[in-house]
Formats: sequence, structure tokens, C-alpha cells
Amino acid sequence: MPITKGFRALVEEAMAEVKTYSVAQVQQRLHDADVQIVDIRDVRELSDGTVVGAFHAPRCMLEFWVDPESPYHKKIFANEAKEFILFCGAGWRSALAAKTLQDMGMTNVAHIDGGYAEWVKQGAPTETLEQQKVRRAAK
Repeated sequence: MPITKGFRALVEEAMAEVKTYSVAQVQQRLHDADVQIVDIRDVRELSDGTVVGAFHAPRCMLEFWVDPESPYHKKIFANEAKEFILFCGAGWRSALAAKTLQDMGMTNVAHIDGGYAEWVKQGAPTETLEQQKVRRAAK
């Protein structure tokens, strides 16, 4: 069966419909209590680190973790006062994920243009998973 709409078309459609922030825009809001950065990358991608303060929600579980009716729901996503800013490796998966969450009814979702690769390229702050555990334990 031939593919009638490829991933590039899907990503372009999502990008046209979701809020996209630059790395610089997100850096300015890193310590904003009304923002939650969400790393949707696969667990195998986390060995290189993550954005400081990011919550890991693997793309494969995101819809289940967001939906309060799901047995896998995570309370962090129930806070309607927060804006959830997603990122992946390059910004493609996060655009698709943000679009899916909008389709589910979320209005407080966006993504980072260029993903983690662009974040690192611009020298934005990162942390290892071990550093993240220590920081969270100190709270």
C-alpha cells in the first residue's frame, strides 16, 4: 500500500497549527512556574542529558499520561494553569505530539523549534539524569 501522505507533510501540517517557540524564547521562561518543559524523547535518547527541569513523558505514552480517564494518567498534566512545552530530538515528533494534544482538547501546549539538537547547539542549559535526580531530591 503506497503512502499517500508522508511524515514531512504531517509535520508541516502540525507546524502550521501548533505554537512553536525558539530556544531563546523557552530559555527566558525556564524558571517560570507556569511552564512545564516536557521531554518526549525515547528513554534511549536521554543518555545525552535533557533540558534543565524537563519532565520526561515518552511519546509512546503521552496521550495516555495526559488523559485523566486513562489508567496511566499523570497528575502533572492536570494543571491547566501551566503551559506544556514539548521537545524531541529535532522538533518533528514534538510538533506532531503538540498537534495531537491540541486535537485532544489541550490549549496550553507548544513545542520547541529544532528540539534538543537545537537546544544543545545554542548552548542552552542541560542536565544529566543523575543531576536531575539530585535536583529533584533537594526540593
